[in-house]
Amino acid sequence: MKTLTKELWMDIPQRRQIVSIHDDVEQLVTESGVQDGLVLINAMHITASVFINDNESGLHHDYDKWLEELAPFDPSPERYHHNRTGEDNADAHHKRQIMGREVVVAITDGKLHLGPWEHIFYYEFDGRRRKRILVKIIGE
Repeated sequence: MKTLTKELWMDIPQRRQIVSIHDDVEQLVTESGVQDGLVLINAMHITASVFINDNESGLHHDYDKWLEELAPFDPSPERYHHNRTGEDNADAHHKRQIMGREVVVAITDGKLHLGPWEHIFYYEFDGRRRKRILVKIIGE
């Protein structure tokens, strides 16, 4: 069994942003030498997400609008009890819960085994500090 564990570091200067990590994950799969297995891609911070969907800017805009309607940014402690701790990122925790923590993708013949429009993204909800993404590859 072969394994590879790497961390990708993100430094997003604004509060929210979607970033493609697809090419980075593909490169790590190649580096691992795994021909048949799985790759776990996991946001290691509770205010960020990893997800798979279409690489289309209109969809990304729609996600941002939709999430802001569901859990609007509001740094005051009136809307979110979490902000009573001195934080201002309660909305980011809710957004992460909706978008998910990680994805697992099959590796077949040494390549990511995805649908025709599937693409891997990191979604930052509370940027302005370094965060990491775990990439764990296992297989033969």
